[in-house]
Amino acid sequence: MSSENPQQNVGYSDTPVLPGGKWRVHDGARPQPRVVTPGAESSPAAAGKAPSDAVVLFDGGDLARWKGRGDQAAEWKVENGYVEVVGGKGDITSRDEFGDAQIHVEFMSPAEVKGNGQGRGNSGVFIMNRYEIQVLDCYENPTYADGTVGSVYGQYSPLVNAARKPGEWQTYDIFWTAPRFKADGSVEKPAYVTVVLNGVLVQNHTELMGGTSHRTLPEYKQHGPKGPIRLQDHGNPVRFRNIWVRPLKGHDEA
Repeated sequence: MSSENPQQNVGYSDTPVLPGGKWRVHDGARPQPRVVTPGAESSPAAAGKAPSDAVVLFDGGDLARWKGRGDQAAEWKVENGYVEVVGGKGDITSRDEFGDAQIHVEFMSPAEVKGNGQGRGNSGVFIMNRYEIQVLDCYENPTYADGTVGSVYGQYSPLVNAARKPGEWQTYDIFWTAPRFKADGSVEKPAYVTVVLNGVLVQNHTELMGGTSHRTLPEYKQHGPKGPIRLQDHGNPVRFRNIWVRPLKGHDEA
């Protein structure tokens, strides 16, 4: 690190060029990163605050940024700062669409435990409307490993089971790299996902095999560069709060 006053000299113009790029080491002409005001952490009693550059999909107020079946209004229950699945009303889908993104979702399995296995606190976060990160009450509730909370459903089990007790708020921080397709529909680059559940890494830059399926092999089907976030109605009254997304760009992009 330079000991010079950064107001007088913010970099150098006589250092080597970094491999594969156009910028020199400590390049004074390299664009400064955008300033983002960090959010605030959630507590058991209250949802936190999103970073200043996030698209806030649900802050406890209403479901204006979501839709239900077709283009109809979302019909899940909103109260006390959370939205709760209403069984039979169908999935809800964000009106906004995203490609590469940081996704934050908080969820709560029902405090009153009913059912077991996949029938207990089941929902899901579908990225780009087709790639599911499983939501399930997995506190002392065994099920098939690639269907537990923190799994890429039907593909990869989580590295560990970091589930909290039912009735406690849990947090997903998901870092998503969308797949890229060639003009002929074949995969140029697969999707990758990193998932942190309750502060614990459970998927580490995991390469997806394709879209989510049940009891069949996953496969890719060509789609656009962006897609919505979808929350699943699996019949259980799972709650969600503090849902926000940060669209991601590459280094040095505006």
